[in-house]
Amino acid sequence: MLTAYPPVSALLFREIQLMEYRRLLRSQTLIGIGLLSLLGTSACEQGTREGSAYPGPAGTPELREALFDSILAMTARRGAFSVPKEDALGYDPLDEMEKLRESVVQADTEDALFDALLRLSNARKDRHLSVFLVDGGIRPNLTRGLPAQTDPQPPDPLQAPVRFLPDFGSDEGGYFISDLASSDVGTDVGLGDLGFGDRIVEVNGIPVQDLRSTLAPYIRHSSIPGLRWKIAEALSQETAILPGAFRGRSLELTVEKPGGGQVRESLAYFDPESLQWIGYSDPFYSDFELEWSTPTYDLFLPTAGQRAIILQWHRFESSSLIEDIDRLVEFGETENLLDQAIIFDATRSGGGSLGAYAVQRIQPKPFKTTFGTLRLSDVIEPFVQMKREEFAAQAIYDSGGPETVDDGTWLMDWLENDLLEALDRGDSVTVPVPFKLAHAPKDSDGILQPAPVHFRGPLVVFSGPNGGSHLDQFMSIVSDNELGPILGMPPGGYSNTWEWYEVLSFPGTAEPVVGYMWSIGHTIRPNGEVLEGNPAAVDEWIPLTAENADGYYGILMGRAWEYLAALEMRRP
Repeated sequence: MLTAYPPVSALLFREIQLMEYRRLLRSQTLIGIGLLSLLGTSACEQGTREGSAYPGPAGTPELREALFDSILAMTARRGAFSVPKEDALGYDPLDEMEKLRESVVQADTEDALFDALLRLSNARKDRHLSVFLVDGGIRPNLTRGLPAQTDPQPPDPLQAPVRFLPDFGSDEGGYFISDLASSDVGTDVGLGDLGFGDRIVEVNGIPVQDLRSTLAPYIRHSSIPGLRWKIAEALSQETAILPGAFRGRSLELTVEKPGGGQVRESLAYFDPESLQWIGYSDPFYSDFELEWSTPTYDLFLPTAGQRAIILQWHRFESSSLIEDIDRLVEFGETENLLDQAIIFDATRSGGGSLGAYAVQRIQPKPFKTTFGTLRLSDVIEPFVQMKREEFAAQAIYDSGGPETVDDGTWLMDWLENDLLEALDRGDSVTVPVPFKLAHAPKDSDGILQPAPVHFRGPLVVFSGPNGGSHLDQFMSIVSDNELGPILGMPPGGYSNTWEWYEVLSFPGTAEPVVGYMWSIGHTIRPNGEVLEGNPAAVDEWIPLTAENADGYYGILMGRAWEYLAALEMRRP
């Protein structure tokens, strides 16, 4: 039976309105501060690069303070702030940003200014929001791993021949070597005595107990598990997202061996394409073999008579998800597999869109989908104009493909009418509607039925903090609608409706600095809660640790089989 959750347009809508109203009042003060700062800039500081008074790429203290005030005011005015996240992480985003004022004002080099603006953005604790490089803007010495206006997916950073994962086995945490690499050209990569499962003692002179506090300001995150996962990912890379004081020409690593004793090694960085990984902690499923791969998932079929298939999920890739899911359903119907259980492994999944389309076809129950809102501010009219142009070009896009199962008519009707009317009324936030109007119109209750042809067996989901965004939406749909057990660890805990991108210039000048982003709307879970920083809980907590990493997927599969055995699904 479908759980009856409170309507998102009632109590939650009132809570969001009050929250955004308080932010709006605060933003008026910040806007005033920004204007005073602008008025205080001198004529010479408003020159251009062609003028004799050009102050240099990093500007002047007065220009940097004006820039800081304008960013703070725009954030207060535009940002969709998540009370559940602020409560969970114990912070206020505007207060955290204000603490960085002097860091921005005193940043008199391009490297220092980029460092300060990166921390200023990350102070909001939102995995979706990055700072990107723009034409004519500041350029730090190292740009590997930084998105750019002309290259939103830059080449990967250089990589040391080790990978790390967090140890979630205790509150104290820690990190361990989760994989090792060799060179594809036979070069000795210099691993020395390092081995799988070695625990980190120190990286680049920073003790393991200080890694989180040192690196957290530089890592985009919306939850602590997600932060720890991304720290682990970045530790072995030469990437510009890490502070310059932490980076070196090599990775200086001290580890503790499982049997005791410490080893110290200095590791070179390599082109990531030149490394071949052993795959110690990669997903592995006994008695299953790969049938085919798609951009959306890999399909594994049983070799020992199990009444289940495995989907190793890659991402909700909107450009291919519909085609890939339709292929799966057609195959299931042809091969008489529609009554099989589906084990949905999302531990290495990313985001995307159109997840509800998949849910309608991989399990048999009706469900309530996610909803969404938009914060009403100065960016709404240009945002709507952008969507008009995309719709006219039949290019309403998200992650490289069509965003809607509908042709965009539902979305544009809401944008052109309800949204702009709410803006004219002076509302602070829109009434929640089914997410991006992708699968249901604005007046829908969000309840979606299974597709005419769908898998009818039980669903078991594996989860972990590697990814989020639309993955977080998928997990909330499964959890809040009780579609099947979720095993493992919660996802990364980040999701919104849309972001707004803007090139920032020093106020009063035409000098670009960086690109900046804002989350301008909330995702609302099926249970009526804001999703950002509030991931769906797992039904069974199964932590990844240094001791179980090489057999972690066997543990997850064992628990899945126990659940399916109770439903008599393991054997024919």
